[in-house]
Amino acid sequence: MARITVEDCLAEVGNRFLIVQMAIKRVKQYREGYSPLVESKNKEIVTALREIAATKVLPESYHTADGKKPGSE
Repeated sequence: MARITVEDCLAEVGNRFLIVQMAIKRVKQYREGYSPLVESKNKEIVTALREIAATKVLPESYHTADGKKPGSE
């Protein structure tokens, strides 16, 4: 697989500090027993970044273009 970096995630989440926080939270979830949302044979942090870049994981404050949270009515 291609190399993944924080810059790859910036297209989806515009704040690099938020990306780092999201990745840390996701790694903690893996260690609690959550399953990865993407196929990866990499370390936990790389898998978390891959999930963020693939928009499988979104920040809690994420809203769609119409101002609504995904999944809300």
